[in-house]
Amino acid sequence: MSYFEVILKSSIFLICPLSIYLLYTIYKRNLSIEEKDLGFEIAIISSLYLILRFGSSFYNGYPIILFDIPLLLCYYKRKTFLAVFISIMLIIYQSIFLNINPFFLASEYSCYLILYSFVSKRKLKPFSLVNNFIIIKSFTLSLAVFWFIKPTVEFSSNLIYLFMMIITLYFITNLIIFLFAKGEKIVELSNDLERIEKEKELRSSLFKVTHEIKNPIAVCKGYLDMLDINDKKKVRKYIPIIKDEITRTLILMDDFLDYTKIKIQKEEMDLTILLEELQEFLQALFKKQKIEATFMIPDDDIYIEADYNRLKQVFINILKNAVEARDETKEKMIIKVKLESDNKFMKIIIEDNGIGMDEDVLNKVSDMFFTTKKKGSGLGISLSKEIIEQHGGSMVYNSVKGVGTRVIVTLPKTLNMS
Repeated sequence: MSYFEVILKSSIFLICPLSIYLLYTIYKRNLSIEEKDLGFEIAIISSLYLILRFGSSFYNGYPIILFDIPLLLCYYKRKTFLAVFISIMLIIYQSIFLNINPFFLASEYSCYLILYSFVSKRKLKPFSLVNNFIIIKSFTLSLAVFWFIKPTVEFSSNLIYLFMMIITLYFITNLIIFLFAKGEKIVELSNDLERIEKEKELRSSLFKVTHEIKNPIAVCKGYLDMLDINDKKKVRKYIPIIKDEITRTLILMDDFLDYTKIKIQKEEMDLTILLEELQEFLQALFKKQKIEATFMIPDDDIYIEADYNRLKQVFINILKNAVEARDETKEKMIIKVKLESDNKFMKIIIEDNGIGMDEDVLNKVSDMFFTTKKKGSGLGISLSKEIIEQHGGSMVYNSVKGVGTRVIVTLPKTLNMS
């Protein structure tokens, strides 16, 4: 078997379980965070098992080290405990089958954990983690080859192997990370399309309900037009009919209100990850609009019980409103996002130096269908406020005309937060 076939075979074993995981998340819609995490963990462990059990571990007596890629994917997805578990498995595997000193391996995999902690605290891009991971792996692999694997082989042979393996590792690792990231974006796009379809269904339902309500109202109007209060016979005949039609209208409206009520699915989530995702998601918009956006996100994880997607919807709405409130008379548009904490609540504060609002607009800003935009629906802020209130929190607007606006979103902490 050629070197290319060995690498291709190992890559297939790595990619297949991850592809099945991504397909499953598309097919099985509305998965909870726990279900997605479990699916990812099964996929990663399956990839590791397949490549160790059925992949080619050696080529011409040299190890094929693509089995470290599942570990990197764990760090890429912030699955620290799973990464530690896989590290232990890899240390055991390499010490038994590759005859590498376990203490040497423990030092190597500790370096990966330290690197991950450093990258996480500095909020560096994921590919910084990938490249630094490969640098550490290249260095430790060189030591392992010359000290443990092929200490008696000619220096040039070892050097050729190292060069081929490091280049292969670099391209295969970046390729798999790239494909996995693109796959996740496709899953997210599929979910967005599903939400659009649901909105279409809602609009269709609204049209149907409007049509159904229009009918009994038209009947009531017709009978009221024919009603003569001096004709007792017509009064006795028409009033019960009008009453029945009004009752039918109220039932239809109650059914529609129950259908359109916002539903919240609370799960344990990391608030810092959400804010980091928002920062990355809106980065292109901020850059295009030449906006100086500052996200003051703490290094520590902040766990709350909340609906991740609903909160994302709320913060995107607030930040887009801030962008659209730009004051053209000011030299620079500035948006700041920061977190504050007390014993029971987390506060997410979003400030801008936009046009601001006068007292009259500020008092109406949360009212449904109230808007100052030409093409606005007047639903964004009112729905956002409803979502936050269903989380047991609050959303407060403070604004001064010509100065800017501050939005304070308050959310309750979970019990296990410090």
